[in-house]
Amino acid sequence: MSGGMVAAKQDDSAADLVEAAVSDAAAREEARPDMPLPEDARTVFLGGLFLLASLAALYVASDIVLPIVLACVLNLLLRPVMELGERLHVPRVLAALLCLLLVLAVLAGFGVLVSGPAADWGAKLPQALPRLAHELSFLAQPFGAIQAALAQIQGGTAETAPVAAATPVRFANLFDSLFSGTRAVATGFFTMLLVLFYVLVSGETFLRRVVEILPRFKDKRRAVEISLHVQRDVSAYLVTISGINAVVGLATAAVMWGCGVPDAPLWGAAAFGLNYVPILGPMVGVVLFAFVGVLALGTGWVGLLPAGLYLIIHLVEGEAVTPMLLAHRFTINPVAVVLGLVFWYWMWGVPGAVLAVPMLAITKIVCDDVPPLRAFGHFLEA
Repeated sequence: MSGGMVAAKQDDSAADLVEAAVSDAAAREEARPDMPLPEDARTVFLGGLFLLASLAALYVASDIVLPIVLACVLNLLLRPVMELGERLHVPRVLAALLCLLLVLAVLAGFGVLVSGPAADWGAKLPQALPRLAHELSFLAQPFGAIQAALAQIQGGTAETAPVAAATPVRFANLFDSLFSGTRAVATGFFTMLLVLFYVLVSGETFLRRVVEILPRFKDKRRAVEISLHVQRDVSAYLVTISGINAVVGLATAAVMWGCGVPDAPLWGAAAFGLNYVPILGPMVGVVLFAFVGVLALGTGWVGLLPAGLYLIIHLVEGEAVTPMLLAHRFTINPVAVVLGLVFWYWMWGVPGAVLAVPMLAITKIVCDDVPPLRAFGHFLEA
């Protein structure tokens, strides 16, 4: 009798647990935002064709579009300065001029800081390459074995694919391919400044006009919410990332100075710029500082010390500081970040790689606030 009562109580408790789990799942399902998927195949195909046409237009008109996109992103970065000017009752035109002067001062200071040391290292590079090849000669055998294995896989032999002893590195072609987008940005630099000035001065004019032409109050409110969401979150992201990158640059310069590497400010500025490109930028930085350390300090653990310390700085920044400061605002899928970096670098070069994450953040914010696009925004979420 008592055993039957115990069994009945256990069944009741199990039923209560199942019911509680079902109710929790139902509550989570109700709390989840609606993510409708298009049911008409024509909608999907038309949307895909529109996306391809838009990307083709961005690629063909990059000389015009890229300065405009850079101006819009800089507008979001300078939004706190404009808001401070409004609180101090500074006229918008004067505040916009001050913002332009700030941008020019930062760029000029950055150029003065790195131009001289970079030219010196560029002049030393032809003489340093033979020494670097001698210092890294121990890597010739492993690379030769890998190349021979690849030749055998492709149907050849190690004899038919001999390893070149010393292949000259064509740095001119390398730099041309890496910074081809930078030349386009330099060409449209004044266009960017002009667009940035008028975007800063106009303020919310475009948003006001969009609100005026939208027919329904619900659409007007959604447009204002999306605009404010983009301005608030992307501006906070850009300001926070810029501050973090400045700290990373200072820490890297201090590390280089402590290790005895010449021109420490140059390498701090390089770390600052590379950190704007997530994942790929720090990887390039590790390789760069490994070569610089070997050239300046020789082989061995002393030569690799600058790269190791830079890697530690990046791990602390990327795994602790940045997630702690930005996790409540941005949770973007790392795979989407890498794909975005590769794609926008192919589209616009180095400036495209720098703009990839801000554009992903804007895309996710817009998709989260527009019901037909919420599924794609959910796909971008980490």
